[in-house]
Amino acid sequence: MAGRSSEKKGKRGRACVVVLGDIGRSPRMQYHALSLANQSCLEVDIVAYGGSVPHSAVLTNQSIHIHTMKQWPTARQILPKILQPIILLLKPLIQFVMLLWFLCLKIPAPDIFIVQNPPSVPTLVAVKWASWLRHSAFVVDWHNFGYTLLSLSTGRNSRFVSVYKWLEKHYGKMADASLCVTRAMQHELAQNWAINATVLYDQPPEFFHPASLEERHKLFCRLNKDLCQPLGVRDCVSVGTLSMGKHCLNETLFSTEVDSNIYLKSNRPALVVSSTSWTQDEDFGILLEAAVMYDRRVAALLNEDDSIDEVVIWNNISNGKEYLYPRLLFIITGKGPEKEKYEEKIKRLHLKRVAFRTMWLSAEDYPLLLGSADLGVCLHTSSSGLDLPMKVVDMFGCGLPVCAVSYSCIKELVKVEKNGLLFSSSSELADELLMLLKGFPDKCDALKVLIEGALETSSSARWANEWEEHAKPLITKVISRS
Repeated sequence: MAGRSSEKKGKRGRACVVVLGDIGRSPRMQYHALSLANQSCLEVDIVAYGGSVPHSAVLTNQSIHIHTMKQWPTARQILPKILQPIILLLKPLIQFVMLLWFLCLKIPAPDIFIVQNPPSVPTLVAVKWASWLRHSAFVVDWHNFGYTLLSLSTGRNSRFVSVYKWLEKHYGKMADASLCVTRAMQHELAQNWAINATVLYDQPPEFFHPASLEERHKLFCRLNKDLCQPLGVRDCVSVGTLSMGKHCLNETLFSTEVDSNIYLKSNRPALVVSSTSWTQDEDFGILLEAAVMYDRRVAALLNEDDSIDEVVIWNNISNGKEYLYPRLLFIITGKGPEKEKYEEKIKRLHLKRVAFRTMWLSAEDYPLLLGSADLGVCLHTSSSGLDLPMKVVDMFGCGLPVCAVSYSCIKELVKVEKNGLLFSSSSELADELLMLLKGFPDKCDALKVLIEGALETSSSARWANEWEEHAKPLITKVISRS
């Protein structure tokens, strides 16, 4: 009896982080696990799907234990339409049983469950049941609303959406405490859901920082083969790079090493990074249209004849000729369902000064890429209009300014003309690219102002400080009551 009583007072020294998704693609929940282990001195069990490799800081932490569930098959699209509603009902039932198995039997009883929302069904239901059965506290970290994401594929008037929203609201209200990502979401939860949530802004951890010249060169050497390989037959980046060789250690598309000294090339392309999950809440078509507009507007501004063969321009650039407006290399990182569709569209583009590369980077190389880039682009629009894109937080952590799609609460993160710009159309984005990159790399004053603002943002807040101030007191209080 005494042992059971001490358990109820929260003396187990354990926490469980629950993600019904790929833990390698859930950075905020990885950071929660690290903070629970390092700042609250708890043993941490992560229950999630596998897929992508988590950050090495998580993998090497002796207090963090990852328990991987089997992923649900993704073949629903090829089933007959009449069977799809059955699968839509069967999937959460199987996931519910699997979650209960892991949360109640596979892991030691924790003092607290912290669950990512969305997805809400069956996650919130399963974690609430597990918290009852194991006498643990139950905390929801609201990243967005699950019902608004579901409505993107089924429509807002779907019965599935109505049921989903009811379950999300009902079980969300049962949490012992809640965290959320914006003040706008905090207000929505308080006013319309009767949930009192604490705002825990996403902040970058310490491994997101501006890359040094040496770090950039080493990264470009590792990526050189992928950078020089076009999605189509050839483009403004691939032409003239064959002489570098596949494993050249002293020259890349962006940099060169001479007598142990590293230099950035003056005629290098501007490196623009966009991180995407290739889903419906990010309209990647905007970026493709902006790229076409940039290409055409530069040609017009330079009074180039349409009949000029692009190979002539490419050879001039590779031979050292500098233009008022640079070539653009867009590196699009991430995995997702619409990636192949857009890659096919990119292959059909005929652009003189813009090239695209799609790639998936390790958790260690991704911050280095952001810290080596010249500009970030964010296409996230938010299904609810109440969450903020973590990718922009990461970019600011690396001192990288951002052009982001404008929506209701984005100004909580992007300070216009200080650390970034907002756009509502492909034409606006094209205008911003022209304005920021004119005179690249040395004479683009507007871009330099935003870089300074992004660096200032990166130095003002980090995840560990944000978590210590806002999450730790709440979690300590909830554990003491459980």
